[in-house]
Amino acid sequence: MRFTPQFLDELRARLSVSEVVGKRVKLKKAGREWKGLSPFQQEKTPSFYVNDQKGFYHDFSSGKHGDIITFVMETDGLPFAEAVERLASMAGLPLPAVTPDAARHEQRRRTLHDVMDLAATYFAETLASRVGAKARGYLADRAISPATQVQFRLGYASPDRFALKEHLGKLGVSVDDMVETGLLVAGNDIPVPYDRFRDRVMFPITDLRGRVIAFGGRALEKDVPAKYLNSPETPLFHKGDNLYNHQTARKATHDGSALIVVEGYVDVIAMVTAGFAGSVAPLGTALTENQLQLLWKMADEPILCFDGDKAGQKAAYRAADLALPFLSPGKSLRFALLPEGQDPDDLVRAGGRAAVEEVIAAARPLADMLWSRELEGGNFATPERRAALEARINELSNGIRDEVVRRYYRQDLAERLQRTFAPDSGRGGFAGRGNFRAGGGGRPFQPRGGGQPNRFGNQGFGSQRRGAPGPVMLPSGPYQAASPQLAASPIMQGQRSAISRREALILQILINHPWLLHEHLEEAAALEFIHSDVHKLRAAIIAAFANDHHHSPDPSEQAEKMREDLERGGFSQLIQRVEGRITTGAVWGARQGAARDDVLSTWHQLVALHRQYHSLLRELKDAELALGEEPSEANMAWLRDLKARLAEVDGTEALIEGFGELSGRFQKSV
Repeated sequence: MRFTPQFLDELRARLSVSEVVGKRVKLKKAGREWKGLSPFQQEKTPSFYVNDQKGFYHDFSSGKHGDIITFVMETDGLPFAEAVERLASMAGLPLPAVTPDAARHEQRRRTLHDVMDLAATYFAETLASRVGAKARGYLADRAISPATQVQFRLGYASPDRFALKEHLGKLGVSVDDMVETGLLVAGNDIPVPYDRFRDRVMFPITDLRGRVIAFGGRALEKDVPAKYLNSPETPLFHKGDNLYNHQTARKATHDGSALIVVEGYVDVIAMVTAGFAGSVAPLGTALTENQLQLLWKMADEPILCFDGDKAGQKAAYRAADLALPFLSPGKSLRFALLPEGQDPDDLVRAGGRAAVEEVIAAARPLADMLWSRELEGGNFATPERRAALEARINELSNGIRDEVVRRYYRQDLAERLQRTFAPDSGRGGFAGRGNFRAGGGGRPFQPRGGGQPNRFGNQGFGSQRRGAPGPVMLPSGPYQAASPQLAASPIMQGQRSAISRREALILQILINHPWLLHEHLEEAAALEFIHSDVHKLRAAIIAAFANDHHHSPDPSEQAEKMREDLERGGFSQLIQRVEGRITTGAVWGARQGAARDDVLSTWHQLVALHRQYHSLLRELKDAELALGEEPSEANMAWLRDLKARLAEVDGTEALIEGFGELSGRFQKSV
């Protein structure tokens, strides 16, 4: 949808900022302005102001500022076009049609959407009726409560061959419309079209605007040809371009929930019921390229959660192969494999939220999955077999289209080869290494030979003894220092470390104040991080927090035990690297001995800024696409505004410097 500056100006003129904001924030008049509590983070004193005359809002607590369009985008997680459409509907302002044909097609789609909504209502009513008793029993067995059934608009298609057809016909829906939406089966060899879904529990599939576009039906009898039956391809529905629970998950991930991909409808419902609102599922097929792009619009590293059997592991490998060519800086996948024989629904019912959190916290990066697959069950006793392994992993990395990501994958995989087949410290050659066999059953690979390697330290490529044989190594990276002085310079150190200062501060505050995780565990687990080492350290922090001694009432004792656990786990060098990225002492709340209120304020600031940065990155892509489609002044202004806001947020560690005697300050400064 293309919007002229004149259309956007009229939209802003028709709706006051207080009217739009007031639907989400309780506002009170304050002179010429309105004020209320921030919708972007928790606070007790109002610092959120709205000015109708100037047409903007400003949130002093988070620094966010904008107009009605920006507000809807920020609070609902919508792209620009959808935010404008929603506001236009609120204002009663017709959307501009690009062409007469486009207007006709849009009207036709609205008619079909109405048909699907009528069908969803009928299925829900049938589920609640006497006919739906068997379906209600099935849902009760799956622990899906009546409230959850209403939330997901679940229904039931009766066994009658023409029940839906007759019902919609009485409402004036034509047979052609029922056939076009996939509700009826028709064809040259079928004299009378009949209902596609019969004796099935019905799961409505919606688009990003919440409109029903298709159905998934789960058979209640065991001897039917298809346990699950989806709507066919229609003008409204292309199964490879949609996700189940997409609309709800997009809003949830925008608000900080983790994006988790499971395999089926019931799995999604179980996950959402357990508190993981950002859960989605493909629609009856393996993950597609288009679905992968939809996931990356919501989160930088979606977590793919597969059943803990061989089929689930194969599905994980297929997804890894699919994603590999499309990886880009910051965009990847993580993989969580469930206990064998369990799917997410089983796990939730057996262990509840805690069991799911444990699985999610142990999610592995994409590179780990690929490496495990290549080593699984392999025998690398000869140089030729090790050379074949190296050739395979080189071929994998060559499939990555992005040059920067490809370079780092080559480096990472080369380091794994080095760690796996490096000479023993006491002997030359590959003594003790030649008969290496990877663990079977998909267990995570554990490198042999002592300690956690430092990616750029003395256990890298240069650690091999002079004259000792070893595999051919790939280039160690794009940045080659010309002298020891240059290698030690801040410029080169910055190039070698992708951990941002804000990410480092988030890790530091969790290490120094583990008590934060009592109330902010889900928030900490859901944060999007770019650097893989940050993911590893966060997972270790969460795992250490599970130990009883981190529940000591003494905060300093908690911090001491946390650090001891991490150091025992081999994270000493990574902690030093994280602390080395913190270049200012002004963020008192992240340091040991800070006052509790100071820690909480700093945490909220860090999280808000971090989410804002990733949200702006996602919006920037939408703006660039819009400008490519229509190089208008409005789209150019949108892009310029986003870049300015990104520049403002990027590099900001926290807005609150500190207060309280324990923090070394007596006045709070913002």
